[in-house]
Amino acid sequence: MTSTKRISRSIRRNRGAAAVALAAATALLAGCNSSDGKGDDPLADPGSKASGDSVVVGSNNFAESTLLADIYGEALKAKGIKVTYKPNIGSRETTYGLLKNGSISVLPEYNGALLAYLDQKARPKSAEATTSAIEAKLDSKLTLLDPSPAQSKDSVTVNAATASKYHLTEKSSIADLKDIAKDLAIGASPEFQTRQQGLVGLKDVYGLEFKSFKALDAGGPLTQTALKQNTVQAADIFTTDATISKEKFVVLQDPKNLFGFENIQPLVYKSALPQKGVDALNAVSAKLDTATLLDLDTQVQSENKDPLDVAQAWLKSAGLD
Repeated sequence: MTSTKRISRSIRRNRGAAAVALAAATALLAGCNSSDGKGDDPLADPGSKASGDSVVVGSNNFAESTLLADIYGEALKAKGIKVTYKPNIGSRETTYGLLKNGSISVLPEYNGALLAYLDQKARPKSAEATTSAIEAKLDSKLTLLDPSPAQSKDSVTVNAATASKYHLTEKSSIADLKDIAKDLAIGASPEFQTRQQGLVGLKDVYGLEFKSFKALDAGGPLTQTALKQNTVQAADIFTTDATISKEKFVVLQDPKNLFGFENIQPLVYKSALPQKGVDALNAVSAKLDTATLLDLDTQVQSENKDPLDVAQAWLKSAGLD
């Protein structure tokens, strides 16, 4: 069904329109499936679980998560595993619950952010310690697979005008905002307002209180545009985002490690993934580094390539197809 597939793929490429597009697509998708398995409404039946040799790969509501989900899903397909995609579901506050009840089987995660969600007091000193701390708090039905070397962190990033006005450079730190945060508006996803790796931690760890907070999206086009147009002067932008160099944004250093370790790591509903699937995703993690992730993100976000096409091309180049 060509029109259904087109709607499904457009949802994956446009974070800002995802919620609206999902609502519009639900009625169309209720009675049919797209040929690539991406036609399911991610929230239609939160109690349904994959059966047999079928794996449900979900993603959070931002472009990099969708890209990583495509990489995971296509790697699993290459091993003969049936895959259904549920893209752009929402924030971790939603997807973690869907993992626990088995509605989704696999989700790309960021180990530091996941730990901050599970235990706001944790302060691990290494990626390995981060994984161990997560496992101590993780629901018993879930497990983490191998972390990849690739990291994509949340950050406090300022636009070029703000950097120039306050003499901020790539060597400046979040702490340098202490005396000027009261004059700055900061933008991010709504969840950033209540997260430890967000306004809570910025106040507790760095003593920052901003003039105002603007709820936008998770480092997506709304946040990027607001920062570019100076609607906000600071924002949570992922460190692998290609717009940082394109727009001359300045990412501030995080010397107190508020944003922690952010290795990309598959989070899995144990009983849904066979061993050949575990092996396939661990093989992906072994070959995914930060430079590669930045290149893939650039293709999707700056060159407007479809994330599924980018995922398939990389898997082929890495010998994982």
